[in-house]
Amino acid sequence: MKRRVFSAIAVAVLGTVGFSSAQAQAKWDFATAYPATNFHTENIAQFAKDVESASGGKLKITVHSNASLFKAPEIKRAVQGAQAQLGEILLVNFQNEWQLYGVDGIPFLADSYDSAMKLYKAQKPFLEKKLGEQGMMLLYSVAWPTQGIYTKKPINSAADLKGVKWRAYSPATARIAELVGAQPVTVQAAEFSQALATGVVESTMTSGATGVDSKLYEHLKYYYDTQAWLPKNAVIMNKKAFDALDKPTQDAVFKAAADAETRGWAASRRVNDDTLAKLKAEGMQVLPPSTQLKSDMNKVGETMLKEWLDKAGPEGKALVDAYRK
Repeated sequence: MKRRVFSAIAVAVLGTVGFSSAQAQAKWDFATAYPATNFHTENIAQFAKDVESASGGKLKITVHSNASLFKAPEIKRAVQGAQAQLGEILLVNFQNEWQLYGVDGIPFLADSYDSAMKLYKAQKPFLEKKLGEQGMMLLYSVAWPTQGIYTKKPINSAADLKGVKWRAYSPATARIAELVGAQPVTVQAAEFSQALATGVVESTMTSGATGVDSKLYEHLKYYYDTQAWLPKNAVIMNKKAFDALDKPTQDAVFKAAADAETRGWAASRRVNDDTLAKLKAEGMQVLPPSTQLKSDMNKVGETMLKEWLDKAGPEGKALVDAYRK
């Protein structure tokens, strides 16, 4: 009888230990809209590996690339609602929700990597506060390479874009189309190639990285390197999920995030150079904008900054003032 009691206790104890061990490992889902080969996604994959390693396997992150878990517009809400613990979003996509999400989509406000980093530092406290109010945390952010104009035909001024079907992926890119007289068409990254092949769109303003990812050289012939702006992807995290982790695992997440941010910005610079070279190698003409086109686009930028400040109010003015100090 004593032996049976002892055996029962032993089984119970072992079962409890096993249950605790199982509970000790958290499994998170990370949703992103870009292909596995995109530099942002490669950086995320390394981040996930770093977290698992630094946490001693207590946190395992599965990366779902190419909008396989949620489409780009759905990711922020999915993280907020804990359908995914982590997600990567293009901040400018959410400008209609809150104007300050879109500050890095204002043409020519920040038109280099150094100025884009300065803008990010000014924007970061505002981002952290807003995401916190929504039950989320900002882990890190990485800029896309500089943005230029892709077209089927050569252009010398903004007037040459009138009536052109222009792929818009954010409120800012849609507004640029309106200001130059193009026809904005909303198309997500995963559907871009098909839209070009079927004639749904025939022009866009995006980075060299997206140009290579989507093989724009198969459909478009010209890239004008306007260096208009450097929009950022932000990696966001559900706060309740984070709070459920023990302190060493939280520290591992923060350390991996800091490394990912540094690594990501360096990768973006490399990708900017490499992808423009790739576009040239594939037969695309990579050109500087004409004096007239640059002047036209600067006027677009001035108009959009004024419009943005009017909508953003005191918060927006405070952000721009901090950036311009």
